[in-house]
Amino acid sequence: MKSINKYWLLILVLAFIPGYAIDTHHQNRAEKIVAEIHNPNSRRVLVISHRGDWRNYPENSIPAIESVIRMGVDIMELDLKLTKDSVIVLSHDKTLDRTTNGKGNISDWYYSDIEKLCLKRAHGVVTDSVRMPTLKQALLTCKDRIVVNIDQGYEYYDLVLRITEELGVTDQILIKGKRPAKDVEEKLAVHKKNMMYMPIIDIQKSQGRKLFDEYIDNNIVPLAYEFCWDKMTPEVKVSLMRAKSQGAKIWVNTLWGSLCGGLDDDAALEKGTCVYQNVLDLGATMIQTDRPEMLIKFLHKKGLHK
Repeated sequence: MKSINKYWLLILVLAFIPGYAIDTHHQNRAEKIVAEIHNPNSRRVLVISHRGDWRNYPENSIPAIESVIRMGVDIMELDLKLTKDSVIVLSHDKTLDRTTNGKGNISDWYYSDIEKLCLKRAHGVVTDSVRMPTLKQALLTCKDRIVVNIDQGYEYYDLVLRITEELGVTDQILIKGKRPAKDVEEKLAVHKKNMMYMPIIDIQKSQGRKLFDEYIDNNIVPLAYEFCWDKMTPEVKVSLMRAKSQGAKIWVNTLWGSLCGGLDDDAALEKGTCVYQNVLDLGATMIQTDRPEMLIKFLHKKGLHK
């Protein structure tokens, strides 16, 4: 979080130093995406894939991650849980029941036992050999290739940071949460280096409105706000405009209607990609989707994802 975009200020300063050339040609793919996240003026709309390519592979799995990288997705969203022996694994649920052939709370299992289980596909069929990955395994797959968004997992911040620093991927991790801005600043101040952070704003809930007001009133400009709303109202539109006027990016979830006022992936599938245009018209510059191929194809035609 910052009140001025120090990244781009540094770029401008370096650009005017005699003999100093900014080399963007040797950036890896993840670094290029990070640069786009830090650039409020970029026209590129960043595509975030929800739990990877879960329609074709088990969610939050290595094959699901590899698939979205091949598609050209910019950011891989994943969820974290902690095993009994403090190993961080990828899982949205607290239990093993829905996504594996095991049962019970992940926190009650040692990882040595979890890694013997097989993940299920979206329709509930158990795979022959796809396992639940650790965060370390997932980040090794993503390193230099795609930015990682940690959704559920802020409570493990220190443990996650230890792993990202070990692997040298801290700069390509975007973690988010709903904590008060002051609490987040205090957390980040403890470390010399931090992951990118983004607040989640449930703008039609009292807690979300309070959090957004805290950012606005204190002139705190995050890299992006994740906005969630059930029904479009004047209040939602005004809030989006206020965020945009700050210079922050706007992240919208098109996963299901209650997160975006009905401008979701299924609506785009049924009514056409004009639904995604409506999302763009609201100021969205980052879109999390369950249909990344369809969204990328639409954005390519618009010249917004080259």
